[in-house]
Amino acid sequence: MTEKIMSQGASTPIEVQVAGKGIQQIETYADKVVDKLKKIYYLRDVQIAQPLKFPVVEITLDRLKISQLGLNIKDISNSVTASTSSSRFSEKNLWLDSKNQYTYQVQVQIPEYVMNTMDQLKEIPLIQGKSSPVLGDVAGFKTVYEPGEYDRAGPRRYLTVSANIYKKDLGKATTDVQNAVNSIGAPPKGLIASLQGMSGLLTETLSSLQNGLAFAILVIFLLLAANYQSFKLALTVLSTIPAVILGSLLALLLTGSTLNLQSYMGMIMSTGVSVANAILIVTNAEKLRLEYRDANKGAITSASIRLRPILMTSMAMIAGMIPMASGLGEAGEQSAPLGRAVIGGLFASTFAALLILPQVFAWVQEKTSYNSPDLMPETEIKPLNA
Repeated sequence: MTEKIMSQGASTPIEVQVAGKGIQQIETYADKVVDKLKKIYYLRDVQIAQPLKFPVVEITLDRLKISQLGLNIKDISNSVTASTSSSRFSEKNLWLDSKNQYTYQVQVQIPEYVMNTMDQLKEIPLIQGKSSPVLGDVAGFKTVYEPGEYDRAGPRRYLTVSANIYKKDLGKATTDVQNAVNSIGAPPKGLIASLQGMSGLLTETLSSLQNGLAFAILVIFLLLAANYQSFKLALTVLSTIPAVILGSLLALLLTGSTLNLQSYMGMIMSTGVSVANAILIVTNAEKLRLEYRDANKGAITSASIRLRPILMTSMAMIAGMIPMASGLGEAGEQSAPLGRAVIGGLFASTFAALLILPQVFAWVQEKTSYNSPDLMPETEIKPLNA
């Protein structure tokens, strides 16, 4: 839950992770990714997140001189470590307070302002209590550049190419970035390039919502088929769902909103209300079809009877969603797509339920038998004109 809330630790909307074994190979491929992303006009601050050119002092020891002075590598490393950082990394002096059962740590450390030049580093004594020999007598010094940070994902090291987005939705940016990475070609053997952070979370979330919506429609279809004992009537009820999706997308397009988590939730909500309205019409229409012995007349009559309840339900929910869709108040713009998707979906589904659904019902049930499909049918309904 924490990883999803924090976007898996992503500090920018776009992050491309390049992982492999050798840092030089990773850096070469990451530079290519940076060049490609810089060509996308709406991306900003395209860079490799890790510091790769961190200045360090490389100390090369002369083992011959060390042996001539009767020293060893351990003595020299302890002297350098204690002088440049602290003795806590070479010798731990622990003093136990037996009364309070507390451990105190004592360490020796040279202040940073005293040890801040190459010449001072060369004057580090190597033998305790003696001013010579010093480190400069047995070692060479030069400044080199090394990666300042090593990040790992399992056994692989990786670099992160990060970027910000300027006036563009994350979905479009994710697609363009993925195409840019693919245009580089297949990475060398042992190298993996993948989108991480908020882009990966967006793809995962939208995929889950799409699968959830499809599964919900399937469950509704099976329940309706079992209730009506007819696949045709179940499909008739679901015929309003395309209108819901189209209405929600048009509302989002007209208001400049994006297809995100909130708008998907709005589409699912409006789908539920649309199916409920369609069930009212289809159930009543099927009953009237058996009474009138006319599918077209039953559909029209059912739509006219259910006109007021459906309009009242839809208009009440649309009116209730207007404050949310306006995006007013603190953080109101974040939840506004939900309200806009619900309004667009209900507006379109209301017209579909009252105008299109009766025609679909009449077309589907026009040649359907009037005999009950139930194995144990109830008393046969006689037509009204009998």
